[in-house]
Amino acid sequence: MTKDTSKTLPAHHACSLSPQDIVDLFKITFDQELYRDEQQILSDSIQNVKAELYNRNYAAAFDSTTKRTAYCCRWSPSRAIAYASLFSHLEGVREVIQKGTDSEVLCIGGGAGGELVSIVSMFAPSIDFTAKYSTVQRETTAKNLRINLVDIADWSLEIQRITKTMDKAWLFDHSSDVQIKFINQNILKMGPEDLRLPSMNLITLLFTTNELFLAEKAASIRFFQKLSQECSSGCLLLIVESAGSYSHITVGTKKFPIQFLIDTLLLGKRGQESQGAWDLIQEHDSLWYRGKDEIDYPLKVENMRFFYRLYRKK
Repeated sequence: MTKDTSKTLPAHHACSLSPQDIVDLFKITFDQELYRDEQQILSDSIQNVKAELYNRNYAAAFDSTTKRTAYCCRWSPSRAIAYASLFSHLEGVREVIQKGTDSEVLCIGGGAGGELVSIVSMFAPSIDFTAKYSTVQRETTAKNLRINLVDIADWSLEIQRITKTMDKAWLFDHSSDVQIKFINQNILKMGPEDLRLPSMNLITLLFTTNELFLAEKAASIRFFQKLSQECSSGCLLLIVESAGSYSHITVGTKKFPIQFLIDTLLLGKRGQESQGAWDLIQEHDSLWYRGKDEIDYPLKVENMRFFYRLYRKK
């Protein structure tokens, strides 16, 4: 296991498109809301979402198209540029996205587009756009990436809009190389035939694990046990949550950092890690992503402080 000693992620990693390219994608996708509609409508919607998120009323925060679009405009660009830097920073994740010839990713709670945009911002630079001119070269360089987004809120319209922009601005005639599937379901209630865990090369839970345990603690524990039972050897699991006490969870009468609980479920009890189904291959307890001030976007682009755990199935 590698203990990450970085304190701050680079604002931009050469493996992905630039932060400005990423926020420009949101500017194009949500041009109507950001620049053409009555700005007070968007501002009011953002405040409504912010209040619900602060109170951890996640269902209420995303219960309308107006609120979901407001989130995409206000927070998804910040998440996307930070995720692009983090994914590029993690060698195993980078290889799944850029070097796999037939990779499949599952983003749990990924409806708002941050994960999707960050992944495609890394996949696009890895495409050999000259391959289409040579049958032989195309056969040897062809890559296929399947991205499955599962969310309890219905982000289908927002994902369609983002995908349409990515196809036109980033992928061009390689849009068929990326298959994007959005599934509007509760991940804790999905069956094996829908989850298809054995086929996944990478699973992400980014700022989602707390929500799952807050909603259904016992079902969440069973879900992590299912990951251990069904994921194939070599599958990567990336968990990201806010650093600090916000990510503590109550078990009985005691509070624990959620990473302690997840480590126990995936690795086994302390001193018995060899019996667990996963290896912890990289971690950080408090890492910053700070965007550059010169990024051109009409709304605030947030910095992010978080912890992460990257596991590999034995």
